[in-house]
Amino acid sequence: MPTTVHAYGAPAVGAPLVPVAIERRDVGPHDVKLDILFCGICHSDIHFVSGDFGPLAVEPFVPGHEIVGVVTEVGPEVTKHKVGDRVGIGCMVESCRTCENCLAGEQQYCVNGSVLVFGGLDPFDGTITQGGYSQEYVANEDYIVHVPESLDPAAAAPLLCAGITVYSPLRRWNTGPGTRVAVLGLGGLGHLGVKMAKAMGAEVTVLSRTEAKRADALALGADDYYATEDPAVFAQLSNRFDIVLNTVSAPIDVDAYLGTLRREGTLANVGLTTQSLSYNPFSIMTAGRSISASSFGSIRETQEMLDFAAEHGVTADIEVIDAAQVNDAFERVLASDVRYRFVIDSATYPGVA
Repeated sequence: MPTTVHAYGAPAVGAPLVPVAIERRDVGPHDVKLDILFCGICHSDIHFVSGDFGPLAVEPFVPGHEIVGVVTEVGPEVTKHKVGDRVGIGCMVESCRTCENCLAGEQQYCVNGSVLVFGGLDPFDGTITQGGYSQEYVANEDYIVHVPESLDPAAAAPLLCAGITVYSPLRRWNTGPGTRVAVLGLGGLGHLGVKMAKAMGAEVTVLSRTEAKRADALALGADDYYATEDPAVFAQLSNRFDIVLNTVSAPIDVDAYLGTLRREGTLANVGLTTQSLSYNPFSIMTAGRSISASSFGSIRETQEMLDFAAEHGVTADIEVIDAAQVNDAFERVLASDVRYRFVIDSATYPGVA
């Protein structure tokens, strides 16, 4: 029988989140049920709740896609997980499994659309998925990853979105010793971009609008720091970087940052903005540069990232909050008042009348 669990959800687009009760489906043959320990708060959660990406798929709408939990039940045909395992769920919980991208193990680029952890159509029972701001989750075993025991579970939660989102393009563009990486923006994504790139052996520079985050950037392991509010900075940085990892969720001067790239360098966009970006073709033609973007990673790559994070001791810098503080956390994210990721303690959900 379906299980009723406590959660926090938006009763309407743009509305504050409130305590709600939602149902989790019964465990099917290939399903895993987990008690959620922690769930990170991502800026994209706020975009969805605010209606920036369109109307809510269901009301109430429960966000959350950086989930770490413990397995409490498995279906009879499950082979990848067992009761007691520490596991994680990221941005997707299903895909078509038959398109060329799914068959290549790149389910995040499913031609028919991967099923998001919230607001997606669950092919198992035809319901709309509800996210990780809740006590439990049920999902197919193939879309659940193992979270190494050496990682702090709260600080590991943001790795399920922010961590894989920066890891994937860094790996794609061959980050390693001798690579010069610029991380544009030092927020939830950016601070993990610094840590991941350093762990890969790169020389890392942080580009931020003002000098305010210089000390933080260097403490996180950055080798250098530049405040981009000074236009002269771009002349100093001309032809310097192999990769500029753009993590900001706002428009940027694309041509200015392209000019900081070396021959065949890449501007890799991972920050979400609903506004268009434009550039002058000569900014890329003159040095064989490229502009790229990527979504979150595949299940295989997410597991690879978690194992890498465990090997190198990479986790997010977090502030753990009670569930009742979620609306305040949303406001603080919008004000850039967090160093660097909020994580909800799932033991704090209040009862729902």
